[in-house]
Amino acid sequence: MKMIALIAHDKKKSEMLEFVGHHKDLLKNFDLVATHTTGKLINDTFNLNVQTMMSGPMGGDQQIGALVATDKVDYVIFLRDPLTSQPHEPDINALLRLCDVHNIPLATNRKSAHILLEYAAKKLGEESVAKV
Repeated sequence: MKMIALIAHDKKKSEMLEFVGHHKDLLKNFDLVATHTTGKLINDTFNLNVQTMMSGPMGGDQQIGALVATDKVDYVIFLRDPLTSQPHEPDINALLRLCDVHNIPLATNRKSAHILLEYAAKKLGEESVAKV
């Protein structure tokens, strides 16, 4: 099963919950991983069985980066807050760089996240047709 990483800065958590709520039926078809607080919020709200890593500032971004680097994550949705300084900015940049290095689709805002999920749904449909 394909894996999607879900990450949201503090000021984007409610936006992530709205996004997941809109796409929860599709997201059920994927393995999901998230940084701690984001994953806990999604699990508590939608019961999607999201695997949680540490919080971003405590190493969660790096843990997800390791999953990207080892080809375990297929898509990353990272709703970033570009207007607030983040103390773990080097970790964030490393994760974004790993997505580029390993050619992993990355969405950093809600509109691009919708587009990414449209693509993932299409690929999911193609895979299920190929298995028949």
